[in-house]
Amino acid sequence: MTTLITALHVTVCILLILIVLLQSGKGAEMGVSIGGGGSQTLFGASGPATLLTKITTGVAIVFMVTSLTLAYFSGHRTEKSIITSNPAPMQQSADQAAE
Repeated sequence: MTTLITALHVTVCILLILIVLLQSGKGAEMGVSIGGGGSQTLFGASGPATLLTKITTGVAIVFMVTSLTLAYFSGHRTEKSIITSNPAPMQQSADQAAE
């Protein structure tokens, strides 16, 4: 289960990086917001949320859910350690070693 979530998390990380790099920055439309006619539209100068923005939001939500799930699993491990199940071997005292 943890392996599946880790693989999904890594895939979502790569997708999130690629999607963010594909988007244009907010500074790319500075001329429109200063005095262009686009600032009087219904949604403002930026316009409605594009499909890429909606995909980014969805991928970011999946990223947060997988991050929280992996953090929960790492804090609640049910595996037993081999160190606690096997007792330590008896050590010889200095008197027995000299004989």
